[in-house]
Amino acid sequence: MSDGQMNRREFVGLTTAGIAGGVLGLDTSSTAKQSLVEWDPHKPFLITGKALRIQPVLMYRTAHRRHATSWKSWGGILTEQAASEEAGRISKELQSLATEAEFPVQVLPILKVKSAQQASQVHGNSYDVIIVYAATGSGNLLRSCFARKKDRDTMVFVRHRSGPIYYWYEALSVKYLGTDDNGAEQNSYRNHRPVHVDDVVVDDYQEVLWRLRALYALKNFIGTRIVALGGAWGKYSPEAPEVAREKCGIEIVEVSYDEAAPRISRARKDSSLVSKAQKWADSYLALPNTTLMTDARYVVNAFLLCSVFKDLMRDHDAPAFTIKDCMSKILPIAETTPCLSLSLLNDEGLMAFCESDFVVIPAGILLRYISGKPVFLHNSTFPHNAIATCAHCSAPRRVDAVHYAPVEIMTHYESEYGAAPKVDVPKGQQVTFIDPEYSTGRWVGFMGIVKSNPSYDICRSQQDVEIQGDWKKLIKEVRDSHWMMAYGDFLKEVGYASRKIGIEWVDISGA
Repeated sequence: MSDGQMNRREFVGLTTAGIAGGVLGLDTSSTAKQSLVEWDPHKPFLITGKALRIQPVLMYRTAHRRHATSWKSWGGILTEQAASEEAGRISKELQSLATEAEFPVQVLPILKVKSAQQASQVHGNSYDVIIVYAATGSGNLLRSCFARKKDRDTMVFVRHRSGPIYYWYEALSVKYLGTDDNGAEQNSYRNHRPVHVDDVVVDDYQEVLWRLRALYALKNFIGTRIVALGGAWGKYSPEAPEVAREKCGIEIVEVSYDEAAPRISRARKDSSLVSKAQKWADSYLALPNTTLMTDARYVVNAFLLCSVFKDLMRDHDAPAFTIKDCMSKILPIAETTPCLSLSLLNDEGLMAFCESDFVVIPAGILLRYISGKPVFLHNSTFPHNAIATCAHCSAPRRVDAVHYAPVEIMTHYESEYGAAPKVDVPKGQQVTFIDPEYSTGRWVGFMGIVKSNPSYDICRSQQDVEIQGDWKKLIKEVRDSHWMMAYGDFLKEVGYASRKIGIEWVDISGA
């Protein structure tokens, strides 16, 4: 939007955050705290991310007729009038795009530049990504328009058929742009390095949209604060928490059970909170397609435990939570398993992961921000005949961020205790997977189609998924590890974002 206004989705998202303040959204008002403490299955899915600030820039030069010599370059933007008309066209296009975006964006007023000096003044503005509309002008001007700060991003838009043709539709090349041969592994969250051939879009605003989605996710992923109850670790990779800190800038707040246990005990003795938890449990169990197959008191205790988890997240202004040693440490204190509690947090729009496995949690946080939906941390299985099974006991139920999928509330599988959701994902649902290779900085991604929701003697929520693409390649990636899953196809976005922070991306499905 040329006037710097926010789109409707941004307004909703930032209002939610404004009620809460900070990252998770807390302020000191009782109304704000009450809105977050109270559980309501019909509340909109929470947006915890900050809006992506976009600075559009139109670069051009004016040309003047000279006798018997070449006096103009390729391109339809060679006069001040043409530049003004093009700036208006761009503003309308971005206004339309902002309305379409399902994530919060703020488009700053478009700026027109004809010189490197004018371009340098643009970089005094506060933005996350600059979109350079490279109509006409020199290579020096083009480079001057690129983002100056190493942790800011640049996108280049050129026209072929969508309006007046641009000179830089012809002139863009690897002279000005990086490639995968330039050592993307050197990138980091502090330094996204040169503008890349993947940062160029010709004509198509859908191509702009998915890149902005990735950049929005990247902005909010970097520096994410996460509470790790019981500490942090990595499955078969003890260095994983430190890699998450150094590679992704993730801030891990470790909270001991010595601190959490008294909170849980107090919550269970708080008659007012227990009464609310009973009401919340009744409302949850009354949702359509909800079947109770365990003791109802475990569901009440799960809501009490969920309230304690949220208190810890509020105390540390963290939108994400994970728990370690949950089966051995927390069961005797909470008198339930944390499975349903984690599911409830994810259904609200927060991020909650079992096992505190920082091999896979960074991938889950990025995928959550990209997809705008809850993600499912689950165990991997050995692929065969293009099929793999996904299973864990803490699956989110509101997997599309709107509707509650059918569920059976059962015991946790290994302990036969507590409350754990067996969520049924619709057959035919397309899903995205990320499979990190321990802590090497290499992630494998692929698409799948849900074929069934079986009832094997394994973790409660389970799907047999048909792998899309060269599934035999996945056999060579078998690690007895955790994967992340989300509704929809987001392989392009994950690949685009991961390269900018130096993660090697391997796409088995060939997106």
